[in-house]
Amino acid sequence: MQTLCWVLALSFSPIATAVASSQTANDRIAIEPGTVKLPTGETLAYEIGTFYVPENRNNPASRKIGVGFARIKAKQPTGAPPVFWLPGGPGLSVLGAFTDTDEASRSRLRSWSTFGAVGDLVIVEQRGYTRRGEMLVEMADASPLDKPASVRDDALAMQALARRAVAHHADKDLSGYTIEAFAADVDDLRRALSYDKISLFGGSFGSQWALAVMRFHPDSVARAVLSGVEPLNNGFDMPSHVVAALQRIAYDADRDPGLAPYLPKGGLMEAIRSLRTRFVAAPVRVSVKDDTGKPRTVVLGTEDMQLALLTHTAEAEHWPAFILSLYHGHYDEWAKMTIKDRQAHPTKLIGPLADNSLATTPEREHQLRTDPALDYLGTWNFESNFTSASDWPTPDMGDAVRRPRVTPIPVVFVHGDWDTSTPIENTLGLLPYFPNGHAILVHRAGHDGTFYQLRENPAAKQAVYDFLKTGATAALPTDVALALPKFEVPAFAAPAPQRK
Repeated sequence: MQTLCWVLALSFSPIATAVASSQTANDRIAIEPGTVKLPTGETLAYEIGTFYVPENRNNPASRKIGVGFARIKAKQPTGAPPVFWLPGGPGLSVLGAFTDTDEASRSRLRSWSTFGAVGDLVIVEQRGYTRRGEMLVEMADASPLDKPASVRDDALAMQALARRAVAHHADKDLSGYTIEAFAADVDDLRRALSYDKISLFGGSFGSQWALAVMRFHPDSVARAVLSGVEPLNNGFDMPSHVVAALQRIAYDADRDPGLAPYLPKGGLMEAIRSLRTRFVAAPVRVSVKDDTGKPRTVVLGTEDMQLALLTHTAEAEHWPAFILSLYHGHYDEWAKMTIKDRQAHPTKLIGPLADNSLATTPEREHQLRTDPALDYLGTWNFESNFTSASDWPTPDMGDAVRRPRVTPIPVVFVHGDWDTSTPIENTLGLLPYFPNGHAILVHRAGHDGTFYQLRENPAAKQAVYDFLKTGATAALPTDVALALPKFEVPAFAAPAPQRK
């Protein structure tokens, strides 16, 4: 998942128009111009289009599929390579930013409009999940409410999902949705737009996608800026690295005056240990009313608690209040969220397809399965993928692709030490393989886009733009600290202090 950033403090409702009469097309690419008019009177011109690629490049008879893209040309030529902006996910479709009016779309446009100082910006969507092509989904089954969640049940459900996906998409070649294919799409678009070299800009899965482009097409990449970094061998997070990020959040939360009355002796991490002990002893039954007002009861157990530590930690300012609410026996909000999560829901297929093509090395799988933090997080992060690997049709790319190798391409890595989705250890482990790499470690930043992580440091943001434009690194910082967030407090009165 990727939280996208914005740079300009503009507020507007975009009005997008496309000029169909100026459309250009051939058997490989179709492009039409458009504009987005800002309330300030400024007009942002862009091109939006579809390029056509083989669904499976290993099959000469493969059908062609469409992949959406957009280009914002620099107003004045800069001589710099264009920046290819790769969204996260997998399964984040972003081209709606040119027509939609929600805040996420406005934020993307604000950010994209600033890249003109560097050069052309090309936004590339993902094969199999693009508005200008196909959006491959399959319904995941609902999970029962009358028993605790379990990793084993989740793994069996993933196997069933994979088999349904293959059966329901028999007219498609799902084996073509590998990480290598994602990388080849970028290089195909580069050539179709007549660029010699490109720079890459991506976060989360976008960073992994960019690393794949550098692995398979190194001669086409001038430089890259990556955030929330996900190495090719790190699609599944090491539990102890996730817990280390939680510990860093807890350090500041334990010192927050507003949270102090709710904290047990030993702080937030002691609250987590106590919760684990509580749920190992017995599950709990929680009765609430769902969104329709209907009474529902859900059973929550140890593995639900483990899953909550993985899925309710993205926003550090809210996570301590969530944990402390559970510690004090207030389960209602968690129960309501769990009831929603256990409903049948559409699953974007390119996520498990791409993940299955990368998998992990035997050494890392051993580390994952023997990590000491499994007691707290369980095997939720990887078990269903490993169990269902043979059910997904994408081939394993092999250890030679997964293992890092020395890469001379200049790369700036931007990573927050509060990132629980792609822990900062990802960057620290990858950096030695990039002799021309530079890491900016951002204290108190989470799983955010590059410029949002650097939101309190305009000089650092400008230095990143300068790097993309010229390759200059002298002004890049090595560490940045964000201000303490305002931690949310639980939505109930603090318990009375215990008498000594």
